[in-house]
Amino acid sequence: MLCIRPGEHGSTYGGNPLACRVGIEALKVLEEEKLAENADRLGFIFRRELQTISKDKVSVVRGKGLLNAIVIPNEGDYNAWNVCLKLRDNGLLAKPTHGDIIRFTPPLVITEEQLLDGTDIIKETVLSM
Repeated sequence: MLCIRPGEHGSTYGGNPLACRVGIEALKVLEEEKLAENADRLGFIFRRELQTISKDKVSVVRGKGLLNAIVIPNEGDYNAWNVCLKLRDNGLLAKPTHGDIIRFTPPLVITEEQLLDGTDIIKETVLSM
């Protein structure tokens, strides 16, 4: 009863030696390159930059680390979906969700310069609508 026999239990990655090794190496990279600390620092900068947009265009800026979102007031053609389409046209991909929220999830390896380029695109796009 305390021993799992072949065929009794399975998962996509469970017990796969290669997947386990890749996971261990990925954790090493997270630690060695201080990606969590970088995400925390850059997330603060990201939210600070987007909070400069007027409240009639972006009512809320929220997030933790590099997982962030803005809330867009739904007013006619000015809605999360259309803002995301315009962002796409301007070179930045984002995910609309729940009708009035736009999620931003840049990669952990993004640089501050790249992040600021992204916030400039977001601000210019939102203010142009």
